[in-house]
Amino acid sequence: MAEGYVIGVDLGGTKLLAGAIGADLSVVHRTNRPVYGLSQDELVQMVADAVDEIRTAVGGRIEAIGFGIPCTFDSRSGMAVQAVNVPLRDIAFGSVMAERLGIPVVVDNDANCHTVCETRIGIAQGASEVALLTLGTGIGGGLLLRGEIYRGWIMGGAEMGHMVVEMNGRPCQGNCPNWGCLESVASGSALVREASLAVARRPDTALGQALEEGRELTGPMITELATAGDPVARGAIEKIGRALGVGLVNLVNTFNPQVIVIGGGVIAAGELLLAPAREVMLERALAPAKDVVRVEAARHGPEAGMIGAALLARDMAGGVSTGAIEAWPTSA
Repeated sequence: MAEGYVIGVDLGGTKLLAGAIGADLSVVHRTNRPVYGLSQDELVQMVADAVDEIRTAVGGRIEAIGFGIPCTFDSRSGMAVQAVNVPLRDIAFGSVMAERLGIPVVVDNDANCHTVCETRIGIAQGASEVALLTLGTGIGGGLLLRGEIYRGWIMGGAEMGHMVVEMNGRPCQGNCPNWGCLESVASGSALVREASLAVARRPDTALGQALEEGRELTGPMITELATAGDPVARGAIEKIGRALGVGLVNLVNTFNPQVIVIGGGVIAAGELLLAPAREVMLERALAPAKDVVRVEAARHGPEAGMIGAALLARDMAGGVSTGAIEAWPTSA
């Protein structure tokens, strides 16, 4: 095949999605792998194996690899410092991958990669002020301010999923030490929890019947039944949507964005989620910012993080500074 591909890797709390992407942004090979019960070493090996699979399948020259991982970083040392929902901590992820794979690597927070995709080629294209939330196992956050990805002083910023929306709320999940985070009330994990509580009180609907038949209670299953009209599933999504709306209030009042993009797996619920979120935002945020902001579903859905990581890799390969963590193999 033609030379000049880059690879984008999006690592989430439950799965990895990676693909080789050509200059025209077409994805020529994908791999999707679960991320369950792995140690840090096993996770790093699995990521490297996924990249090797893609390299072998493409058979052409790979210019660079972009990784979006759900971590905070310290740009002074190049370390991935902490992840809430995956086993990564205090690891020079970029350097490790560059050495292991022998290819230049750029690493950024996964939600930043989503933001790169949606602001360059997605629903927020052309906007200079954008806030993005990815709703999956947890909630990631990304910001575009004055046309540039904002990462904070040392790349530890824009973790909007961990803004506190309930001062004395429930403990957050994973490795987060906080209480009452937006992630604890509006993520995919929160949706499953709310649906589980609701169906226990009202088992006589399609959702309860599906559980009796042995189906696993998951976000996609809840969304499927909500779309078909199940009142318990719809109620759980609405509750999550209203909690999300409180987060949107904070984003509108703090950043006055042109667009707020909602991505991640939970956005499959579409307007069942976004309508109650917008309603709360319009009730509680300040004018004039609330009157002009658009709240939109991500255009590139579950592939936005992978594509955004590949776009950063394309920048790096072209000599354009990415602002993220960059690493080269010592043999290069």
